[in-house]
Amino acid sequence: MIMDTEIVAFLGMILILVAFFLETRNVIESKAPLYLSLMAIGSGLLAIRAYLIEEWAFFILEVAWFLTAVVGLLYLKSDFDRNE
Repeated sequence: MIMDTEIVAFLGMILILVAFFLETRNVIESKAPLYLSLMAIGSGLLAIRAYLIEEWAFFILEVAWFLTAVVGLLYLKSDFDRNE
């Protein structure tokens, strides 16, 4: 079980670091769908890991990051829908 949660944690961490790396190199913008998707998925995975190991402060932090990224994606979609 611990090894499974470690894999989830490393995958989430990699996704967040890739997003951050690409954003700091001006490859993508922080409001781009790819960036927000990587952050949402990565944070979601880390939130699952935090929940499974009962690390509540980390869980709350990752849920907040996940929700922020998802809300950002929803705003992008609503802006896209309005401009069509």
